[in-house]
Formats: sequence, structure tokens, C-alpha cells
Amino acid sequence: MIRRLYDWTISLASTRYALWALAIVAFVESSVFPIPPDVLMIPMIIAQPKKAFQIAALCTAASVLGGLAGYWIGMGLFDTVGRPVLEFYGKDSYFDEFAVRYNEWGAWAVLIAGVTPFPYKVITIMSGATELNLAVFLIASVIARGLRFFVVATLLWKFGEPIRDFIEKRLGLMFILFCVLLIGGFYVVRFL
Repeated sequence: MIRRLYDWTISLASTRYALWALAIVAFVESSVFPIPPDVLMIPMIIAQPKKAFQIAALCTAASVLGGLAGYWIGMGLFDTVGRPVLEFYGKDSYFDEFAVRYNEWGAWAVLIAGVTPFPYKVITIMSGATELNLAVFLIASVIARGLRFFVVATLLWKFGEPIRDFIEKRLGLMFILFCVLLIGGFYVVRFL
């Protein structure tokens, strides 16, 4: 099923509705859809490299708006479904403790999930469920999603088709390595 969704998403890149399709895929991927918008964005940029940054900007905006939808899903469904279940089992205080810890580091969670292959939708929903400060969530989302999509767009604009394989296979790993080094650097500065 995932392969069919992937193939369908790729086929959208060649239609006249490609920009709309990209916006929709980027929006729903941030809250529920399993296929990342990169699979649509990459062939679109390769086909029209002069529009690389316009495509990345559209993808970023739609993804952040989709992240807001995920935030509201977490906020609304947690209050109506999640919290009553926790209360039934006497575990609602544990969630409150978790929410405090999550909110201390929530901006980092949004930043890391926004640029790595970790499902961003999980963090958008968790941010709403824990009521992470909305401004913090939005700023971190814009930075993370913008970084992710503009790095891809820049690489494709500069190197074209030859970089496609690298992006599809290794860019996620490179972003993870970058995040590990960034967090490690902050740790070293703070504690050593």
C-alpha cells in the first residue's frame, strides 16, 4: 500500500496541478499522511530548476500550516479521548509531568523532527497534546521545515539530477548527523 501511495504521489509531479498537489501533500504529511513531500518536490525541481526556491517556499508554508493542523489534532483529540483514558487508569498526572518535560525541550523536538526523517506529524500532534507554546512551535517549525526544503532545493538547483540519488538516500542521515553534532556542541558548551 505504501508503494502505491508513493507511486501515486510521484505521478502528481508531472500534472498541471503539481503545485497544488505539492501543497496538499506537504500539508497533510505534517499531520497524518505517511509520504513526505520530498518525493513530489524533487522531480518538480529537477523539471523546473528556475522555480526551485518558489517550490521550496510553497512546500515550507504548506508544511507549517499542516503542522498547525497536527497541533490542533493533538490538542483537540487529547482533551476528548486521551485524557479521559489516562484518568480512567489513574495516570493523568504522569502525562502532566511528561508535558512539562516536553515543553522544556519542545522547540528542539520540533526542530529535529522538522529536518530529519523522524515523522514530523508525531511531533506536531505531541506539541498540541502537551500545549507547547504556539509561538515556539511555529518559529521552530518555520526554521526546521524551511531548512529542510530549502537545502534540498538548493542542492537540486545547483547540481540537478546527479544529486537526486544522494538526497533520496542520504540526506536524512546527513540531517541526523547535523542534529547530533549541534546538540552535542550545546552539551559540551553547557556542561564542560
